[in-house]
Amino acid sequence: MPQMNRDQRNAAWQAAHQFRARATRTQPNGVMGSLKLLFTWLAFGLLMIVGVVLGLFFLLVGWAMMPFVRHKMKKRMEQMRAQQAQDIGGSRSASSAERGRHDVLEGQYEIKNEAADRTPNDRS
Repeated sequence: MPQMNRDQRNAAWQAAHQFRARATRTQPNGVMGSLKLLFTWLAFGLLMIVGVVLGLFFLLVGWAMMPFVRHKMKKRMEQMRAQQAQDIGGSRSASSAERGRHDVLEGQYEIKNEAADRTPNDRS
C-alpha cells in the first residue's frame, strides 16, 4: 500500500493517469466521431501523398540539373587551372597557358652535339 501512495504523488504518474482519463473520454462515439476520424486520416494521407510527389519532383529536377552543374564546375576548374598556370609562368601570355596538355615542360635545356659526345670506339 505505501508503494501506491508514493506512485500517486509522482508527477509523471499523475500526468499519465490524467492522459488516460482524457483519452477514454474523447473516443469517437457515433457518426460524427467516426466522420471526424475518417477525415483526419484522409487529410493525413493526402499530405503524405503530396509530400512524396513533391520529393520525387525535386529529386528528378536535381538529377536533370546535374549535367549542367557538372559542366559549369568543369569550366570553372579549367579557368582556375589556366589562372594558376599564368600566375606560375610569370609574364607568359594567357594563350600559352591555354594550350592544354601538350605544353613543353619548363626549364633550361641544352642540345648536345652527338659527334662530340661519341668516343672513337663508338663510331661504327
